[in-house]
Amino acid sequence: MKTRKFLLSENEIPEHWYNIMADMPNKPMPPLDPGTREPIGPEALAPLFPMGLIMQEVSPEKWIEIPDEVRNIYTMWRPTPLYRAYGLEKALDTPAKIYYKYEGASPSGSHKPNTAVPQAYYNAQEGVKKIVTETGAGQWGSALSFACNHFGIECEVFMVGVSYDGKPYRKVMMNTWGAEVHSSPSTLTAAGRKILADDPNSPGSLGIAISEAVEVAASDPNTKYALGSVLNHVLLHQTIIGQEAVKQMEKAGDMPDIVIAPFGGGSNFAGLSFPFLRMNFEEGKNIRCIAVEPTSCPKLTRGVFRYDFGDTIGMTPLFPMYTLGHTFVPAPIHAGGLRYHGAGVLVSQLLKDDLIEATSHTNPEAFEAGITFARTEGIIPAPEATYGIATAIAEANKCKEEGVSKTILFNLCGHGNFDMKAYEDYFAGKIVEHELTDEEIQASLALLNTPEID
Repeated sequence: MKTRKFLLSENEIPEHWYNIMADMPNKPMPPLDPGTREPIGPEALAPLFPMGLIMQEVSPEKWIEIPDEVRNIYTMWRPTPLYRAYGLEKALDTPAKIYYKYEGASPSGSHKPNTAVPQAYYNAQEGVKKIVTETGAGQWGSALSFACNHFGIECEVFMVGVSYDGKPYRKVMMNTWGAEVHSSPSTLTAAGRKILADDPNSPGSLGIAISEAVEVAASDPNTKYALGSVLNHVLLHQTIIGQEAVKQMEKAGDMPDIVIAPFGGGSNFAGLSFPFLRMNFEEGKNIRCIAVEPTSCPKLTRGVFRYDFGDTIGMTPLFPMYTLGHTFVPAPIHAGGLRYHGAGVLVSQLLKDDLIEATSHTNPEAFEAGITFARTEGIIPAPEATYGIATAIAEANKCKEEGVSKTILFNLCGHGNFDMKAYEDYFAGKIVEHELTDEEIQASLALLNTPEID
């Protein structure tokens, strides 16, 4: 019988997170103060984050130990399984071998608790009573709600409006774990009121929701802010995915030629790819790592590399990133976790140095891939995950055309069990391609008055 599932035991959960910054040939440039435009140090982040996370954000150390309490909570769903996608391979009639790491077994159904738990832990260690955050499709918000509930911390979430309306059960999940959830943009903050004054029908965006959450956190000394992607410490926590996958691929007697993951701000992609990039750095391997984004929000494939704000209003520090401009509001696609204007600093630097690749797919292409996967492998993927599947299929088809066999690994970052409205829209013919013209991108970039990068 063919081996389909590759498992690890609880004692094989990694004991450290991997900090790719230690291995990068070119270190990222520092963040800048939003007012003075001068480089900032760790102390500037103290109003928003606990010091334990700030030190991880700037750490040069290659391996950062995972606290025992965090590791014990991880055992609720980790290690996660790695599967060989025999059904998908057969349907594609490809010589490629396709594997996927499945993160949908976590309590909230995605990879997000991998960082939500340590973020809540470090806040709890410093006596924080409340955390405020944003969420796109609701996966991050539900993960942080779960983690805050575990540590007895209040949780407040600004959920992007188009997802708040379209994914009501994600909101209910957050409520079940005790979180207070608002549709963003809201009338609760100056940032939200400004957006609504300019566009009363705004669908919202992650950048807008971040502005609202940061405003609330900055105005209350007893509240801290948490981010589900983009920042270095968030990407660090997710490397537990790739470290497990390396062990599982070894158990399978294989190793990927190509590693693929969807891309919103970076946590999904970094989590799987960074430990394989370590093998490129340390062992001279040539594993291709591909970040996949929607054509409706193409910061990696059509954006510019320069300093920009992490939020829409301009309250956060300025980060060196690939961006479409912080005022860019993406089309209201169902993959809400991918609707972010910028890219994490680490991923941006790696792309600039040609150490990773980026590609994009249209909304219909992604859903078609998701349907194919569901019908061949049985799991209904989250809308975000379908973008990675689309690239895996494209690479497998390329293998067939070229008559070569390669090993492909992608991150199935979560299930779509709470996203059935998206699939209902697909079968009703409502999933359409969102054309984003060069003129629209240039108009957004023209509004930037942030420092350029040589």
